[in-house]
Amino acid sequence: MKRSIFLFALLLSLTAVAQQRLRISILGDSYSTYQNYIPEGNAIWYFEPMDARNTDVNDVRQTWWWQVVKEGGYLLEKNESYSGATIGYTGYNDEDYSDRSFITRLPRVGSPDILLIFGNTNDSWCGAKVGEYIYKDWKRVDLYTYRPALAKLLNDAQSRYPNARIYFIQNTELRKEITESTAVICKHYGIPVIQLKDIEKKSGHPNQKGMKAISEQVLGALR
Repeated sequence: MKRSIFLFALLLSLTAVAQQRLRISILGDSYSTYQNYIPEGNAIWYFEPMDARNTDVNDVRQTWWWQVVKEGGYLLEKNESYSGATIGYTGYNDEDYSDRSFITRLPRVGSPDILLIFGNTNDSWCGAKVGEYIYKDWKRVDLYTYRPALAKLLNDAQSRYPNARIYFIQNTELRKEITESTAVICKHYGIPVIQLKDIEKKSGHPNQKGMKAISEQVLGALR
């Protein structure tokens, strides 16, 4: 009888511990993709088997986000990443990227306790205009520039996920006006910026060492 009570108490304890594990969602671009680990139809950069011309990342366990989830003791809620995606609606060659923008994909991240937004690399690379600081009453045309688009994204994230801890992860080697604008807008919404540094890359994307560095810096911020 005592043994049964003990086992039952142990089971309840283990269940409580499992329930306490925080759920993480990723809203990202190519840096956070991996084949078969993002929604079907989203463009991918990291494939299996890998393309050795572009990367040495050949296992999902080498990605920054997998390492964060594993080492931090978290649960992965959703990885909503899309290679080439921009925060705003302007993409490469001045194309309309509203279908894959971070704003459009925000509702698809599930029900996270922690939301990691890792974006703006493509906004920088594609030459999107930064626009003006606009914090409400956005018009569609505003969202084709970076500042209003980021403001709407963060505003919508806080409204949709009021109990989630939200972080913005910012890449290295971006245009100065992009990084400075990000700092200003994130401060306005009280959202911490995890400014990455010393990320080793191949073809503009983190390799195994770069992935490890990202995971360590993100874990340091979360802890």
